[in-house]
Parts: sequence; C-alpha cells; structure tokens
Amino acid sequence: MEKTENLLLITPEKCIGCGTCELACSVGHEGEFRPATSRISVHRFEAGVNVPMTCLQCDKPACVAGCPTGALEKDTETGLVNVIASKCIGCRMCVMACPFGNISYSMAAKKPLKCDQCDGSPMCVEFCPTNAIEYLPADTATIRRKKAFSAKIAAGISEVEI
Repeated sequence: MEKTENLLLITPEKCIGCGTCELACSVGHEGEFRPATSRISVHRFEAGVNVPMTCLQCDKPACVAGCPTGALEKDTETGLVNVIASKCIGCRMCVMACPFGNISYSMAAKKPLKCDQCDGSPMCVEFCPTNAIEYLPADTATIRRKKAFSAKIAAGISEVEI
C-alpha cells in the first residue's frame, strides 16, 4: 500500500529557540501550557544553535518493535506511528527503544507521549514564528532534506584544503 502522508520538515537554522512549538503542542494535546507534555522539544546547544526534535515516524520504528504489548503501531496507510493507550502497561520500553529520544512518558496520564502530527494540522507548524517547522508532502520534504544535506557536504568539502 502506498503512503499518502505528509512529514514535518524541521530547519534548525531558522529556529530561534523561543519554545512556541512546545507550548502550542502542549496546549493542543493537554489543554495547558506545559512543555513537559509536549511531543516536540527544542534542544538548545551553544548560543544560537537550537534544534526542534520530534518523532521521525521511522519506516522500521524501534519503539514499535520494543513494545511488548503492541501499544505502538505503524500505520501503513499514513506512515504514522500511533499510540494505543489502552494497550500500554507503562513499561516505558518504547522510550528506551527510540534511538532519537523522541518519545517521553507521562506519569500522570500513564501513557507514552509522541508526535501524532495533530491529525494533519500540526500545532507546532501553525505557531512557529520563523517557519522552522513545515508540514509538507513526503516527497517534497525528502527532496528538500537531500538538498540541504548535499549543501552541507559541499560546504564541508570546500573548507578542506588539499
């Protein structure tokens, strides 16, 4: 079955580290301004280097493979990794299995927290003031990621003196 999903495309160079995406996400999902319940997090490194991170909706998700109860499933139609909260036993194996650290666990709600792309209208995209987060068709996002990566490789090669 062919995927019809859109993907989040994050451009760290545009991120100013304001945290608006975290607040929008927490309000959209939990109804309160509480970044700890956000499904996106901004990692702040050295001055001016901010990287928003969220679930990558992996093709072969380690979180799905690591869940002993099937509480995480890969939707073959949309490409999203979904949480089935009723199947979750709170073991947090999904949190440990994610190699990117993009799943957290809510002790209060007793469920994993991961990006669900807000059912097609991501709050983080809507409220990002610098458009560092975009929601694009998968093929467009993939092409732009490849171009950005190639540009970084080319810039690195030009800095090397032979």
